Amino acid sequence: MEEDTVANAIQLFGNVSSFIRKFIFRILSVGPIPNHIAFIMDGNRRYAKKWNLDLRVGYKAGILALICMLKYCMELGLKYITIYAFSIDNFKRRPEEIQNVMDTMRDIIEGMLKEESSIVNQHGVRVYFIGNLRLLSEALRAAAEKAMNVTAKNDKAVLLVCLAYTSSNEITHAVQESCNDANRACHGGEKSEIKEEEEEEQYPIIKLVDVERQMYMAVAPDPDILIRSSGETRLSNFLLWQTTSCLLYFPKALWPELGLRHLVWAVLNFQRRHSYLEKKKKQS
Repeated sequence: MEEDTVANAIQLFGNVSSFIRKFIFRILSVGPIPNHIAFIMDGNRRYAKKWNLDLRVGYKAGILALICMLKYCMELGLKYITIYAFSIDNFKRRPEEIQNVMDTMRDIIEGMLKEESSIVNQHGVRVYFIGNLRLLSEALRAAAEKAMNVTAKNDKAVLLVCLAYTSSNEITHAVQESCNDANRACHGGEKSEIKEEEEEEQYPIIKLVDVERQMYMAVAPDPDILIRSSGETRLSNFLLWQTTSCLLYFPKALWPELGLRHLVWAVLNFQRRHSYLEKKKKQS
């Protein structure tokens, strides 16, 4: 009897919470809703230290927070969500910590493909893994590629997971690929070295659009809002190219503590400054 009472209470609480969220999102939908929100998930390690928990438990708490946040974003009607899962700079951390993150990421990928009730399957989400994937372990890279292939036909929303990513690496990659394309175009598809003494007119000018086409993030529009948890007011080499006209929000809550109220506050600020942000986008 006690177990049934607890289960009924949990179900009732879930129903009430769902009703409140729908009510809040209904009010928000009167104003402009962002198309794309990006998250820097900062504070998992500090959360574990704060509560004297094992580091792996801190990361698992971060995963639960991510699942909840993705659910809120889907219910709100967002089309694109980007998360900063692992920076290239993070490879400088202790090997055991890196391995923990890689194992956790692989478990998440495999789980979201197997479980029918996962966010990806339930909401028809297409998944992209963004970054220099060659730096990942073979097992994780294979799992990421499988996830992208399996979800390729999903079209209700897009989740971009920045893994082995930094903005400087993305920009360098895009410029290199643009130069290679221009070089091949000048030599009938053959790649060759450009000699200084040759006439400059032989080579096409590389335009902004050429570089942007080669960006890892070219599969999505620029974010409308970027949220970084833990109160840090840095972008940490994340989406530097794409956030020139983006609303930035730095709540003090650590990532596992980030919740619905933070998302609602970010959207309200976006709506308040929407006209100004749109004007800036047109000027850039």
